[in-house]
Parts: sequence; C-alpha cells; structure tokens
Amino acid sequence: MSLHGKFITLEGTEGAGKSTNLKYIEAWLAQKGIELVVTREPGGTPISEAVRGILLNTEFTEMTANTELLLMFAARNQHIEEKILPALQAGKWVVSDRFTDASYAYQGAARGLEFDRIASLEHWVQQGFQPDLTFVFDLPIEVGMQRVKARGGQTDRFEQEKADFFEKVRDAYLQRAALAPQRYAVLNAAKTLEEVQAEIDTHLLTLLQHQG
Repeated sequence: MSLHGKFITLEGTEGAGKSTNLKYIEAWLAQKGIELVVTREPGGTPISEAVRGILLNTEFTEMTANTELLLMFAARNQHIEEKILPALQAGKWVVSDRFTDASYAYQGAARGLEFDRIASLEHWVQQGFQPDLTFVFDLPIEVGMQRVKARGGQTDRFEQEKADFFEKVRDAYLQRAALAPQRYAVLNAAKTLEEVQAEIDTHLLTLLQHQG
C-alpha cells in the first residue's frame, strides 16, 4: 500500500474545541497548497453517516457496549476503504474529527470493554494503518461540559453522559498519548485559542517537513 498523503486525527472530550481547531487546521493546510479531505467519525461516507445516526440517537438507551463498539468499527471500515485510503493514495492529506483512539477512550475506558477486544477489531479493520499525527485536546471535564451547555442545542447520546464517564475518556486519551509520544500531540485546550493554535502550527510544520 503506497500512501503519499498524511493522515491527521483530532481527539478529545466534549467541548474541548475540536471543531474550531479542525477549521483552523483545514485553512492552514490549504494556505500551504495542500489538497486535503476533511472528515469525521463516526461518519464520513453515506453508509458510515447512516451508522452515525444510530450511534448518536438518544432513543437507543438499550444499546449495549458491544453493539456500540461493533457499529463504530463497521462505520470505520467503510470510512477507511471508501474515503480515507483512496484520498491518501492520491496524495491528498486527510484530517478526521476522531478515529480509533476514540474507541479505546469511549467504548474501552468509559464503557468498560477490554482493550484486547478493541485491538482485535482494530487489527482486523486497519491492518496496522494509523494516523501520522493525532492531536489530543485536553480540558478539565467540568469546563468542557460548561462549553457544551453554553452552545445550546440538542445533545446526542454521548454528550448526555455524566462527568465520571468523561473523566475516564480523558484519562484514556492521556494514557495512550503517553505510550506513543511520537504520534500524539497533547494540547492544553484551557489555554487561549491563539496559544493552542500556535502549538498546532509547530506540529503541522514538523509534519510538513517530514512529508514524503
């Protein structure tokens, strides 16, 4: 498999600023003349977006953790095969709002599923395929929940979870980042937007220098 583009993912708990900074990264790369595809998980393709609708539906309170995990990887498989890999093979960069780290954090740490089970699905679906760079937007949970509440609108099935759920998610992200610092960039999302984006600039420049 020959990949000429770079794959960047954004992770973090709710309200940590992923959406705002995703737009910033998109504009930064476009300014550098890089052709890119912006996407999200779960979602990114018609089939994966349909699965997203099931996963985020607040009416499905009876969904088991295993069902949630399998749906996530079903959507991810379609996403990788139909959208991500073709773009990378064509030399485009891909920026995704969440990827497999989210499964370890949400379905693993927060829902209590064994990491080995998640790793087995990851190997089956991805065959070693990983992002080149993962930004983790780290924020105290209470601050993130206040931000979600302040922006209003309806909350989805995940956003309606309690603080202890998101504490587990946050811890899992930080633990995974500590185990592979060469792939992760942990950003203090409690800083000003300008400070966060200055750090993003540094990491993107490093990745750009290692292109090819």
